[in-house]
Amino acid sequence: MIYDIAHHTTYKYDATVASARCAMRLLPRGDRGQTVLSSKIELSPSAEFINDRIDFHGNRVCEARILEPHTRLRIGLAARVAVERPAPPASALTPAWEIVRTAAHEANSLQASSPAHYIYASRHAPLFDAATAYARESFSPHRPILEGAIELTKRIHADFAYDPDATHIATPIVQAFDNRRGVCQDFAHIMIAALRGLGLAASYVSGYLRTYAAPGQARLEGADSTHAWVSVWCGPEFGFIDLDPTNAMAVGNDHIAIAIGRDYADVSPIDGVILGAGNQDLDVSVDVKEAIVA
Repeated sequence: MIYDIAHHTTYKYDATVASARCAMRLLPRGDRGQTVLSSKIELSPSAEFINDRIDFHGNRVCEARILEPHTRLRIGLAARVAVERPAPPASALTPAWEIVRTAAHEANSLQASSPAHYIYASRHAPLFDAATAYARESFSPHRPILEGAIELTKRIHADFAYDPDATHIATPIVQAFDNRRGVCQDFAHIMIAALRGLGLAASYVSGYLRTYAAPGQARLEGADSTHAWVSVWCGPEFGFIDLDPTNAMAVGNDHIAIAIGRDYADVSPIDGVILGAGNQDLDVSVDVKEAIVA
């Protein structure tokens, strides 16, 4: 699949902002079955300084400094990405989860691909007993790790209600877990915390999910959204395998990855500092559609 992605973010400020500095993780990754054919970020007002870099996790980060006073900041992404992911392995062929757990803790590499970075608690994915106990139901002794992870994915989908009014980014996942409600970010953090509670390595992936209009209805421009899922380390032979607990599925060609990290704090799409006062309003529009290639 080849996708055209348009992501527009607009900040409106009550008072004039004298200057702003921001770091944007909006550019899609060019790995894990993805090829970036084109991508660019545009700012209004324009930036006096722009720097592109790759962070430790391999994410593309665009840093900008805006010195022009403004009451509105527009950030636009346009990208074309080809996605062709291999099918996941047969789950029964993956190693027992206890073997994978031992291998993760004995990893002697500190490269970005090492599971060592993803086995400990992090800011948005703390360890807590209830989540560990919940995961343990899917990981009976000697069960293949991918079998257990897929079952856990399906249980989260069945047991938790998708409710965008139930949480926000600062809501502790313990609260989302207890209430059995939340959004994709919550479900990803809950699954990560549950797996790490068993000593397994799991990372957070932010990206987009191609959506489809209901039968008989026109597709709405800008109605797509950012998404989040989980990447589970299944041992040195199979590496990280991506699962989507919000939709109870393996990640396939309808998913486009932007950034990978320990949790949301590592992959926040836009963060930074502004010099100003007053409140701000935020509007986000995302459109992911199949590209028309001549």
